[in-house]
Amino acid sequence: MTTLWHHCHAVTMAGGRYAIIDNAALIVRDGRIAWIGAEADLPGEDDTGTIDERRDLGGRWLTPGLIDCHTHLVFGGERSGEFEQRLGGVDYQTIARQGGGILGTVRATREADFDSLYASAEARARVLLREGITTLEIKSGYGLELDSERRMLQVARELGRRLPVSVHTTCLAAHALPPEYAERSDDYITHVCDTLLPALAAEGLVDAVDGFCEGIAFSPDQMRRVFEIARRLGLPLKLHAEQLSHLGGCRLAAEFGALSADHVEYAGDDDARAMAAAGTAAVLLPGAFLTLRETQLPPIDAFRQHGVTMALASDLNPGTSPVLSLRLMMNLACTLFRLTPEEALAGVTLNAACALGIDETHGSLEVGKAADAVAWSISGPAELAYWLGGELPAIPFIAGKEITL
Repeated sequence: MTTLWHHCHAVTMAGGRYAIIDNAALIVRDGRIAWIGAEADLPGEDDTGTIDERRDLGGRWLTPGLIDCHTHLVFGGERSGEFEQRLGGVDYQTIARQGGGILGTVRATREADFDSLYASAEARARVLLREGITTLEIKSGYGLELDSERRMLQVARELGRRLPVSVHTTCLAAHALPPEYAERSDDYITHVCDTLLPALAAEGLVDAVDGFCEGIAFSPDQMRRVFEIARRLGLPLKLHAEQLSHLGGCRLAAEFGALSADHVEYAGDDDARAMAAAGTAAVLLPGAFLTLRETQLPPIDAFRQHGVTMALASDLNPGTSPVLSLRLMMNLACTLFRLTPEEALAGVTLNAACALGIDETHGSLEVGKAADAVAWSISGPAELAYWLGGELPAIPFIAGKEITL
């Protein structure tokens, strides 16, 4: 099937830049981009082959499909009570040490069956997808034992089967210390390494491995053990690093060639150098920054100076980032972190694809890549970061096919 898209302005994001083609046209063949350029330069059918269908995009702006490369979409319960506690002055670390935080969600998730987990996750996913998200990463990490972690990842896989979105799963078993391992964090890491990761990987449920390297979670030495097992299993790596303090997680991620280090508010110049050399992306999460009323800004200037790929994600989770809008994160990244609108769009397209290891096939409108795109009724690409929430009229495509929700 060969389709011609025309009468649009394409923002290709090739090289992570706006790279605008006015009065653009694309030829999509079997779900991939076969040609892109100015409509006036469109080759004839002798060169393109027969065009089976023509799609007039009505002068809209065409961007790559948006990619949310860091979510905790599948969970049981909610944590609005903690929101009230934080408003009253209780910090996140105190809530966590009192048995709340992640462990509160662990209890609710362990009690939830597959159907209830799926129903709540699908409802949240549909809100995200209406903004033009075509690829979604989903982490486990609220089960912290084999059956519950498996159930979370199975729900994530099922979302990818039932909804019009490509889902990438990440095992985050090293997210927090479960209550049955209280005061025995090394033993729990052994359980993750010897039992959880090998079993879930063998079942084909894991696309990448993540962990939380922080004082309230796990040390760099403990995460090193997890990374070594993940590497033996042939799984790509990611890491929650330098969110609340500086423990050396970014440099650990870089040492192992991780796809990304996420949060990174407390990263420094040396971390940026190491990440750039390793090709490890920095995933910025302004939703958590805002929710926790953080004041330590990520080192954006150092990332720019050293050429660190900067991705951007929702961090959708029930405690520290109850976010249902990736475009809102684009705005917050600009207003709070001082990214440019161009950097923000790169952060949810090509750079987000880098953070998932799929940049060879996704994230920009280029020949050979998947025809995942969104046609927006906007006056220019900066509008995507300009509006504070709300839905912008958009037509999303996955593999060249228009999708509806």
